[in-house]
Amino acid sequence: MKLFFGSMLACLLSVCCFSQEDTVAKTMDKVVMTAQRSKQKELLVPYAVKSIDQKYFSQMQPRTTPEALAGMNGVFVQKTNHGGGSPFVRGLTGNQLLFLVDGIRLNNATFRYGPNQYLNTIDAYTINKIEVAKGTGSVQYGTDALGGVINVITNEPLLTNKKIFTGRGIVKYMTGNMEKTIRGDAGYSTKKFAIIGGITARDFGDVVGGDTTGRQSPSGYKEWSFDVKAKWLLTTRTELIVANQFLQQSNVPVYHKLQLENFAVNEMHRQQRRLSYARLRFTGDKNLLKETEITASWQQTVEGRNSRKHGSNFLRKETDQVSSFGFTIDNLSQIKNYWTANSGIEFYNDDVKSIGEDINIQNGMKQNKRGLYPNNSGYGNYSIYSLHHFSLKKWIVDAGLRYNFFSIKIFDTTLGKVNIHPSAFVANAAIMYKVFTDHHFYVSYSSGFRAPNVDDMGTLGIVDFRYEVPTGSLKPERSQNIEAGYKFKTKKWKGSVAAYYMHIDDLIARVKMDGEIINGYQVYKKENVEQAFIRGVEAELNWKPVNNFNFTAGVASTYGQNTTKNEPLRRIPPLNGRLLGRLHNINWSIATEFLFAANQSRLAQGDKDDNRIPKGGTPGWKVVNVYSGYQFSKCQINLGLQNIFDDDYRTHGSGINGVGRSAWFSVTIIL
Repeated sequence: MKLFFGSMLACLLSVCCFSQEDTVAKTMDKVVMTAQRSKQKELLVPYAVKSIDQKYFSQMQPRTTPEALAGMNGVFVQKTNHGGGSPFVRGLTGNQLLFLVDGIRLNNATFRYGPNQYLNTIDAYTINKIEVAKGTGSVQYGTDALGGVINVITNEPLLTNKKIFTGRGIVKYMTGNMEKTIRGDAGYSTKKFAIIGGITARDFGDVVGGDTTGRQSPSGYKEWSFDVKAKWLLTTRTELIVANQFLQQSNVPVYHKLQLENFAVNEMHRQQRRLSYARLRFTGDKNLLKETEITASWQQTVEGRNSRKHGSNFLRKETDQVSSFGFTIDNLSQIKNYWTANSGIEFYNDDVKSIGEDINIQNGMKQNKRGLYPNNSGYGNYSIYSLHHFSLKKWIVDAGLRYNFFSIKIFDTTLGKVNIHPSAFVANAAIMYKVFTDHHFYVSYSSGFRAPNVDDMGTLGIVDFRYEVPTGSLKPERSQNIEAGYKFKTKKWKGSVAAYYMHIDDLIARVKMDGEIINGYQVYKKENVEQAFIRGVEAELNWKPVNNFNFTAGVASTYGQNTTKNEPLRRIPPLNGRLLGRLHNINWSIATEFLFAANQSRLAQGDKDDNRIPKGGTPGWKVVNVYSGYQFSKCQINLGLQNIFDDDYRTHGSGINGVGRSAWFSVTIIL
């Protein structure tokens, strides 16, 4: 085994890392694990990792999980509607990014190309930490991680030496009735057992935009969620974690379709996610079985869509339900003092149900229709991997391999029975050199892939501003990423700069079928027909002149080109960045945030056809926010002032404008 993995490493190129700190964290000594599937100090991880922790959520109180990422350097968040939020990492989004919840895949067989809303089905009040690994992830976690991996890590109960009961209540209100939230949670812990759980209810009103936009109606929606997680210490070496998460959103309007596409009704109803899992962790007494984690999961997502055009008597109702069963084993080995390895297997199987019906709103008559996807489709995802980590004095080396195999089965009235078995073999490696203790240079190479899914192959219906029809044969998209950079940390300064180049082959793109129009929409289908490259630079600098003040500045620039069409790659974010100054002590804090984005006038033809993007491109914008908080013994009060200068703005590719001048406050009672 050792000889096999040793020879494996000798044939790999290098993969780099660049690790950045959370803008409100005190040091870069935080522990992260997403990039390597094993715990390591963030400064020493040879992959591009950025993270935000529970302290960030407590102080900044982001409205949703996607909005929590809006200030993270190198992450750009698009919002098709108020209930959505799709992060861009390295210029890619949708099913070209991999989302994890507690290390379990959120991506499933119907994840869409382009922006989607699925990250918003994770309750922000349950989050302990979010880690983003940029430019890497296919070797660590498999398909979809072309741009990177976003891992949302939820709160975990802690075992205590004596019996402890905990409780917390939170209320939050935003001016203009834009948000009313109530959250209650409780916990109980002992030496061998601990449990936490909570319920959140939220009422989001219509978004009030900047000085020239005003109220954007309808855009509000309602949401509620429930979560529970328990931990048992079975032996001194073994613990069991069992968890359940549930979130449901109701009547989420797709604002731009109602405003621009003659729809009387266009909404998501229901948008729902349910995750249950059991995780067994045990520490072995042998180096080759140092730590083992076995996870069995079941996740179900439900997406309902209601739509009706003005003047029509028929309401179209579509519902997609994906049930995902997962089983993973990950083992950490201590091969030598300087050599550790994570090896494992992963199995995920998705079952897709998709139905539709037309309802006559005058007489209530119903007629069954095909859903957006072929009903009873199946998607199997199976893989084996091995990741290796070396620490050799001034050198850190990291490398790995993964083999991924798929079984995709659909039955479509147009295509008939389709059964394909794509596969992928990917590798990555990283070399980091420590010039001094806290100064690091690195260079990296990483290959990635995204296998076609049921959404790619089986979609039939209106998607965005097109009508899409099924296709019978697709290959995986593949990427090659090269990155180089430098990061440092001193007593008062820390920072990083990274430059990267990614080449993508066999891009699955929508191809126009000339002369074919259905229901007034141009008809498209997907094919592996394009190549592209993305290059960019990301930099961040943090200054901490005294213990209770820190200043952070970050900027990211991305350039994408579709070499097949000789035009810009679609949806590439503009130059964007953030400045943040924060003053704090034990009881209080105040922070001023400046967010900005340049105009984006480099548009693909698909961008020009997209009614969410203004003619000529999306104008640049700048927003100033202020946050403050005060902690009493059992009470915490937080206040936020957003968009102080009431600028009217829209993040590139979004279907709704950002929030105008407004304020929110929250009160947290700790029992």
